[in-house]
Amino acid sequence: MSLELTGAERRRRAVIRSRRISLGGLLERLFADAFSGLVYPQIWEDPEVDAAALALKPGFHMITIASGGCNVLSYLTGNPGSITAVDLSPAHVALTRLKLAAARLLPSWRDYYRFFGEADDGLNVAAYNVFLRDRLDEETRRYFDSRDRLGRRRIGMFSRSIYRQGLSGRFIGAGHWLARRYGVDLTKLTAARSLGEQRVFFAREVAPLFDKPLLKWITARRATLFGLGIPPSQFRALAGNEDNMAAVLKARLERLACGFPIAENYFAWQAFARKYPPKGEGAVPPYLAEENFPVVRERADRVRVHQRSFTEQLLREPAERFDSYALLDAQDWMTDDILNGLWREITRTARPGARVIFRTAGEESILPGRIDTAILDRWTYREDESRALFRRDRSAAYGGFHLYVLKD
Repeated sequence: MSLELTGAERRRRAVIRSRRISLGGLLERLFADAFSGLVYPQIWEDPEVDAAALALKPGFHMITIASGGCNVLSYLTGNPGSITAVDLSPAHVALTRLKLAAARLLPSWRDYYRFFGEADDGLNVAAYNVFLRDRLDEETRRYFDSRDRLGRRRIGMFSRSIYRQGLSGRFIGAGHWLARRYGVDLTKLTAARSLGEQRVFFAREVAPLFDKPLLKWITARRATLFGLGIPPSQFRALAGNEDNMAAVLKARLERLACGFPIAENYFAWQAFARKYPPKGEGAVPPYLAEENFPVVRERADRVRVHQRSFTEQLLREPAERFDSYALLDAQDWMTDDILNGLWREITRTARPGARVIFRTAGEESILPGRIDTAILDRWTYREDESRALFRRDRSAAYGGFHLYVLKD
């Protein structure tokens, strides 16, 4: 992949498998265009599961996809030596850099939490103008000063809840709108006082929605799932053995709603209430917890954020550079050629015992049969550990979690 390509063209080539004129090719191009702006104001990978899988230790050197930046900042609680974060989306790069700058520059945790935890107060725009704007890098400042399609300054997202913005935020909002058309208020799940009450609410109010003909028709459309970050090429992998996509999504949502106590699952809060729980009443991402703020502030300058692909960044790195790799679900988008190029560079830049984690839309690892055996044989797939870690992942957004460790 040429380093001379524009960011937009790199995004297109990363996700488009077919260059023929066809419905599949058209959908892949639409998916690439949909991902050109803000997609994930919050990312949907559990950082506590990541930390356990990667066995994060003080001084480790890590590379990860930035996405919305939540996990990048949360990894700072593990006292890394450095974190390299990459993303092809300029919106995700800008958001991650803003979170890092705000950790260093805002006066207190209360200001930081109002900005990124509540993210719905006009004071956040004032704080940006006073404390952040003139100390940001030029690209980040330009992004948040620029106007969206409605002519609104982008920093204003933090005055009207950024968690209702972006592709995933609008997808969740559409789900709430559709549920209300059938008389269901999804926010009531967050009032449950036990797992039993959560299960009753889901069975009585939410599960019947998936039997509605309209919802079955909507979920059978591949483009509908762009808001979940599911590329057209992975639609079949997500469906697995099910012919009815509504049944698959129902099972995923049931795990999100009922798999963990609501007070412990901020992913469920985002899905069902479109916000985090009120301060002191439930879990939040580690980087937003008050007790973690001092170390996040102190270590924020250990992170470097770049707008380029994972492979492009690895090509710039020396051999045996990294201890940890977090790929999110990016491999679901990749062709075999891109996948092999990525793993060649991962293997070259990995230190002895290095760990790689990723998630997949389907249940099984996508690497066997697609990666050159000479490369894959250098890695051990921790299958049992992967399945145990998957059961702990609170987001319930994926079908599988996978951990590979470089052999000695």
